[in-house]
Amino acid sequence: MSRSESGPRLSVETEDLTLSVDGVEAAVHATDRRLFVEVESVGDALRVARRLPDDSVADRAVAELVRGGLTAEVRVRGRTVAVAGADARPGPLSHRLGVAPAEVRLAGAVGAGYGGLSAAVRRARRLFA
Repeated sequence: MSRSESGPRLSVETEDLTLSVDGVEAAVHATDRRLFVEVESVGDALRVARRLPDDSVADRAVAELVRGGLTAEVRVRGRTVAVAGADARPGPLSHRLGVAPAEVRLAGAVGAGYGGLSAAVRRARRLFA
């Protein structure tokens, strides 16, 4: 991930990066302008969000993403549940939750939650089959 225009340059040069926050493991990968943080469950995403530094540090990090034309996505089961940076479009839910300028994607969270519930039901059926 990099920015070619003038200004600060952010570069991620790895294929396998793992982030650990409060016991939650998150796989991190990047494309040219996006950083993807993949966690196992919506609960894990919330646990990571609660452990972020105070608002001023988070606000500065988001401001740097925007300034660099970069975007970070938090994903659960392949569904985007939150977006921060250049492509984030915070709506009423983001403002209500106090996470703006990050964007919360309710449909992604609901879909990821449903996917997790469905997987748990399938595992339980296999146990009792």
